[in-house]
Amino acid sequence: MMVFDKVWFSYNARHVLRDVSFSIKAEEKVAILGGSGEGKTTILRLIMGLLKPDSGRIIIDGEDITNKGEDQLREVRMRFSIVFQEGALFDSMSVKENVAFCLREYTKLSEEEIEKRVRELLRTVGVEQAISLMPDELSGGMHRRVAVARSLAACDPRMFLYDEPTSGLDPVSADNICRLINDLSKGGRGLIIVTHKIFDAMRVANRFMFMKEGRPVFDGNKEELVNADVPEIRIFLSELTLSQ
Repeated sequence: MMVFDKVWFSYNARHVLRDVSFSIKAEEKVAILGGSGEGKTTILRLIMGLLKPDSGRIIIDGEDITNKGEDQLREVRMRFSIVFQEGALFDSMSVKENVAFCLREYTKLSEEEIEKRVRELLRTVGVEQAISLMPDELSGGMHRRVAVARSLAACDPRMFLYDEPTSGLDPVSADNICRLINDLSKGGRGLIIVTHKIFDAMRVANRFMFMKEGRPVFDGNKEELVNADVPEIRIFLSELTLSQ
């Protein structure tokens, strides 16, 4: 479904991605691991066309999106559901209005149909009871669930993209989010999760990429990850020991 072909990207002359190449199929469940500042979230933003690479190509379903404009990217973006770390809910809107926003922007549904769809989405992620609440009234876990519902509102994605979905959450809430991620990925839909929590990554993914100095230094399955001799990966794996 997607190919990164010799992609370079920099912020203020600092190379974040260095000659990155990989391919991911639509049905794969991939975790991108690594320390802070290694370009993990940048990869998600490049997939969505929110950033442009300095050089190289990004190909989605055989189509080079590298230099496409906003109008051309809209159709590409509809193939993905993305949830950023901060959730990005509108603080001045209720849960209902947050989820309804994209439905009003991108569909011709009536208000009655929008209400029904919003409730269906909130029920899917297990927070229908929060429909009238404001974002600042939500727990961290509920906030992420509403963000997922909103990301689903205007499209039927082929792949889910998650940026640190369990960051800052207590263990119970993180467990619930991982369960939701697995439930939404049933039926052959894939996912890419960016995270520094290897325990959560192992719960939802079966392919793992590890970023170091702006490029993948490991790409393999769970067994290969556990046996990898990359020092930074060994440090990440220590989380598994501490959690037992």
